[in-house]
Amino acid sequence: MAIPASSDGAPRAIEALLRDELVAADRLIANNGPILAHLLRSDDNSIFSDEIVARVRGMFHDLARQLVMALAEAAGQGDPQEWAQAGADELSARLIADRALLAHLHALSLEWQLTERLEGRIALDPVLPPLLQARIAAGDAVASATAMNLLAAQARFGQAQRRMQLSVAELPAPLLAAAVRALGAVAGEGEEAQRITALAAQRLRQRSEPGRNRLVLIDQVLASMPGVEAAQALSIENAGVAIFLSALAAGAGLTREMAVMATTETQFSRLALALGACGVGAEAVTAQFMALHPDIGLPEGLGALHPDRAAAILAEAANDG
Repeated sequence: MAIPASSDGAPRAIEALLRDELVAADRLIANNGPILAHLLRSDDNSIFSDEIVARVRGMFHDLARQLVMALAEAAGQGDPQEWAQAGADELSARLIADRALLAHLHALSLEWQLTERLEGRIALDPVLPPLLQARIAAGDAVASATAMNLLAAQARFGQAQRRMQLSVAELPAPLLAAAVRALGAVAGEGEEAQRITALAAQRLRQRSEPGRNRLVLIDQVLASMPGVEAAQALSIENAGVAIFLSALAAGAGLTREMAVMATTETQFSRLALALGACGVGAEAVTAQFMALHPDIGLPEGLGALHPDRAAAILAEAANDG
């Protein structure tokens, strides 16, 4: 639902309008996890054939396969692939039950959907947006090398998303720990099973190199940018989808998953508030909506909403949730 246009430019009226829309948006997000988990567990692909559900399901199965293979290798099995085929379904079901992991994979799928949409509509390069190109050409050798690593990581992400896959090494540390706990539950409670699980977990963490992790690299690129230049990361046409989402999350105090959600069609108020909390002016907010949702009319008076107030409204919504 679009944010209705308003002729009342008073800050209180804008705050009330955005707060009411945010409450409705939060209700939708609260239902996302249970509904998506149900769809992912369903075997009826003829009914649940949505692209997002299929991609999230594929990523869960791919993660489960990698985890079981790591367990088989730690156990000294001669054919880890056979183990993975036999044990991946049970582990996948356990992984899906983890709401944080489910939200993360859902967000990655939505991010890629947005990336493809903007590539088609405004020719935004999914791998090498203007900001990243500029960072690669920067005089700072370290910053340039980090940007090059991000370029490679973003290319791998796109390839994996097209295949409905995700490397275990791309999981944030808390989610990798949750995945390992699920693996331990599948392996069993015996002393030997737990020893093998611990060995598999150790090997998985060793493979998770920060220098190859896409989300870590995005944060490093953002951290390397001076203040004036960093503001460009809040222009999706300049930064590209991946960097824009991380910059939005950091600037507005959101999780990256919630920043991704803010770009969807039911979360216009959250996007407006998040951009406002980042200190983005009314004209820049309008520009981002034109790139993301060109058919949406914004209420007058957004420029009167102070960044601190926008951040406070978002924080209130997070606490209420």
